[in-house]
Amino acid sequence: MSLMMGLNDPRLLQLAQQIYADHFVRDPKLEKEYDERRKKLMYEDILYNISFLMTAVHFSDEKIFTSYARWLYDLLCNLMTDLDRDRIMVQMNDHYQILSDSLDKLPEDLLSKDEKESARLYLQKAIDLTQDAVMNIPLSVDFLENSHGEYRRAYLDALMHSNTREANAVIDRAREQGVPILEIYEGILSVVMHEVGRLWHENKLTIDKEHYCSSVTQTVMSRFYDEIFLQPRQPLTLICCAVGSELHEIGGRMLSDLFEYEGWNTVYLGAAVPEKALLNAILEHKPNLIALSVTMPQHLLECESLVSAVKKQFPEVKIAVGGRAFKMTSRVWEKWPVDYYADTAAELIEWSQHAFRTKEETTADIKSDQG
Repeated sequence: MSLMMGLNDPRLLQLAQQIYADHFVRDPKLEKEYDERRKKLMYEDILYNISFLMTAVHFSDEKIFTSYARWLYDLLCNLMTDLDRDRIMVQMNDHYQILSDSLDKLPEDLLSKDEKESARLYLQKAIDLTQDAVMNIPLSVDFLENSHGEYRRAYLDALMHSNTREANAVIDRAREQGVPILEIYEGILSVVMHEVGRLWHENKLTIDKEHYCSSVTQTVMSRFYDEIFLQPRQPLTLICCAVGSELHEIGGRMLSDLFEYEGWNTVYLGAAVPEKALLNAILEHKPNLIALSVTMPQHLLECESLVSAVKKQFPEVKIAVGGRAFKMTSRVWEKWPVDYYADTAAELIEWSQHAFRTKEETTADIKSDQG
């Protein structure tokens, strides 16, 4: 039978209908995820998939089907932004497996025994390719740079596959191999979370996946608390928070942890802290430094107002600002009454070591210079 006659054979239409029905039996969650429009498109995609598979088999050319499978996966990831890449991969690979299992229902005059074996091979290749495509996302140019690139890649891979155990194991390996806590926070966790944020912003990750990545990272950070809180104390206090309705709070959490590791007493107020609450916290805890984090640019105006209020009521308290939002400005902080802007926690820690030197340390340095 010719290829064109085969593709128009009513038995293939019957196969497509059976595959469609089998999908909803195999994966009941599809009923909630697919409205009528998606269901219609899904059935059309099944017909397309069968036609591409039959074409590849006819020409004994695996690439015809695997190239199509990769293109289809990327297309669905862009169209179904409410589902994450893992979920779409599961749906696609379920389809390929159902199709593979259904091939025996086709008579020999439509697809010979040898052709069925070739078709199963192509479908398995598509499954493998789609599995790999989950992480085949273009990363930022500098994501893999410097000595911690391998850890960042492995940690991001674990998060993308929702493998919490492996994510923790990656960070355990880094610590066991001598990577300092500051570098784990700044060089691995922070960079990965910035990449996660970028992928979410570009609709390559769903919001639930982004929240999962944040939750796992906060859990990973908590595993260092025994070591962090055993460090010798300094008579210095930091208050840190995310501004206004800002919900991207993990950067502030990291900053507080790292200052604790340096011996500071920290008061982390979290996200969505109103002005009055922050002013009350300053009155209660009498901090040496206030650190305000802003991730989304729409909260910069509120940050400016908060800085002015703090300086007006507590002029002796130093204020530092940071966060991704400031990188999207023309150094707007230079017009504000802040004492320091930091790109990273390491920069702020280094600055604070000089800005809050004790009289004894200063006197010792002077004597050392004179000596």
